[in-house]
Amino acid sequence: MAEPIRCLIVDDELAAHYVLENYIGRVDRLVLAGQCYNALDAINFLHREPVDLLFLDINMPELSGLELLGALSHIPKTILTTAYTEFALQSYDYGVTDYLVKPIQFPRFLKAVDKVLNLAAPAGGLASAPTAGPKPPSDSIVVKVDAEWVRVRFDELLYAQSWGNYVKLFLPGRMLLTPLTTSELESRLPADQFIRIHKSYIIALNKIERLSGNTLYIGETELPVGITFRRELTERLHHS
Repeated sequence: MAEPIRCLIVDDELAAHYVLENYIGRVDRLVLAGQCYNALDAINFLHREPVDLLFLDINMPELSGLELLGALSHIPKTILTTAYTEFALQSYDYGVTDYLVKPIQFPRFLKAVDKVLNLAAPAGGLASAPTAGPKPPSDSIVVKVDAEWVRVRFDELLYAQSWGNYVKLFLPGRMLLTPLTTSELESRLPADQFIRIHKSYIIALNKIERLSGNTLYIGETELPVGITFRRELTERLHHS
């Protein structure tokens, strides 16, 4: 018999908990492991208990569902449950399995669960669901620019500069301003391709033209290298 799949509901709306708890109870493979009403409680729960499948709302106070995913080093299989369709594209940067729009109908719920559990497969299905897994590889991120979401490919990003509560992303021939902190951006970039060279700058390693003293050149642009970041930078350049 296949192992039960432990589910966690994370949503600040009581009505959503009622619906999802009911739906989970109607599927034999699913077991409700816990319910959280904000992302911080969910983080604490995930540190204590094994969870195979996360039903996660996006729009929550203090910390959004996507910010929760960004804060986790390992993410359970995730089905987003939200009333806001505009986050669909960005959500797939986090490897979510499906995106359910409220009010959620049971047939659509089953379709999303089937993607995770393979319920429609022949007897046996999945031997077990992984309790957690690393973020899937990606060649880009999606960021908010004004009222739009824009996909930025890693191979096009030259460098990023902190700008208050925003970050400037410099690409060939254009600059994008997005409401992220430098630390948030750094956590979303692949560490083997990008490095922080200053408290205000992150650069693409393969875009460096030269390093002279405490100044780094990307094309004709001069960027400062912070003293505390110089050693790691020189080591990375030496081994590249």
